Amino acid sequence: MFQIICGFLILMILILVFIFYRSKSSFKKILFQFPQYNSEIKTEKLNPDINTLDWDLHKTRLQKFGRSQYKGLTFFTNEKGTIYYLNENGIRVYC
Repeated sequence: MFQIICGFLILMILILVFIFYRSKSSFKKILFQFPQYNSEIKTEKLNPDINTLDWDLHKTRLQKFGRSQYKGLTFFTNEKGTIYYLNENGIRVYC
């Protein structure tokens, strides 16, 4: 009797494994899904010389590094915390 029950359980396990691997269910995709690492966002946060269009990221980089490039123009902060950029002649233009 024990051999019949063990044989039946092994058969059921094999059938379930076969069905699981043949199915294209979302459960299978979720189970074997690997997390994606988005290095582009992290690179923008850590490098103030990369151009950005995100105002919040620009302000964060100004506070952290003292400079940030926003819409193709590099902005700086001085000791007092005021924001400026340099024009073509090298003169500070305060914002």
